[in-house]
Amino acid sequence: MDEFDSQHVAQETPTDDVFIAPSIHEGNILSGRSYTHHSAVPELVSNDVAVECVLGVDEAGRGPVLGPMVYGLLYLPLAAHHSLLADTHHFDDSKVLTPTVRSSLMQKICTPTTDLYQNCGWATRVMSARDISSDMFKPAGKYSLNAQSVDATIELIKDVFAKGVNVKEIYIDTIGNPTIYQKKLERIFPTTLITVAKKADSLFPCVSAASVCAKVTRDAALETSYQPYSLSSALGVKSVSFIEGWGSGYPSDTRCTTWLKKHIDPVFGWGNECRFSWATVENLLEAHETVAKVQWPLLNDDEQAMRVTDFFPNASNNIIEKESSELAGWYSKPVAEEVF
Repeated sequence: MDEFDSQHVAQETPTDDVFIAPSIHEGNILSGRSYTHHSAVPELVSNDVAVECVLGVDEAGRGPVLGPMVYGLLYLPLAAHHSLLADTHHFDDSKVLTPTVRSSLMQKICTPTTDLYQNCGWATRVMSARDISSDMFKPAGKYSLNAQSVDATIELIKDVFAKGVNVKEIYIDTIGNPTIYQKKLERIFPTTLITVAKKADSLFPCVSAASVCAKVTRDAALETSYQPYSLSSALGVKSVSFIEGWGSGYPSDTRCTTWLKKHIDPVFGWGNECRFSWATVENLLEAHETVAKVQWPLLNDDEQAMRVTDFFPNASNNIIEKESSELAGWYSKPVAEEVF
């Protein structure tokens, strides 16, 4: 692992005491279900529809092989955008802030007595590893990670508008070409000033704050996902924390790849925490000697065109056709026979 990878892994590795935000829905995480969480709308926003707000969106966990990808959204009155987030609380891209600082900022956002709680509303979309892989493996046209990301962003923003928040400006960290992405969003939200840019999380405080919401939620989700493996430590099977166990969840993290190699199931591979559509997983499965190999037969065009009724005996088909004909004339004869 080179110096860049080491620094990246260190920044992406949660703290042992990561703040467990309200966006952590344990049941959904352990079952592998994606879900959305919204905070309450701040009273100073909900009580006055004339208050104009700025909104930022960013994600965390796009590249890991373990754990969810999380989209974070944060909005607040436009007048407090820079003074509150940048000047007072020094928000920056969550990948630049230390894990401890990220966790502390998120705790302030969720604490009712703080100015962040009183001014900011936020939301997260937790996209589970299971659902990401399932969508990417869809047989009838792949649902790419980019497409999933765009849809998650749009739905989060729509939810905020549906709550009656007067959003005037939106800032988003780009996926792919920022110009194309921005035009798409402008068609959906034509009355709002939208800016899509590279490194938006380090340019716009609201995106930086959204980044923190996303990253801390992912950190806590990683810890929650590790619970089934921690429980087995009581039986003497494992005795390490999730950080010592699978680390940051990134393929470049040796803790992660080592954990994957040690905990591979010969039939199922791994659990809901794993993104099976990642090349890392495919390579490990191919290389592991004990993994069961399954080959699915390829159907030709004729086989694909077969109907379920083709498997019934001809006599049964005749009976079905006869009954269908009798039912068709049960109440009356065809129009053609009565009129002509």
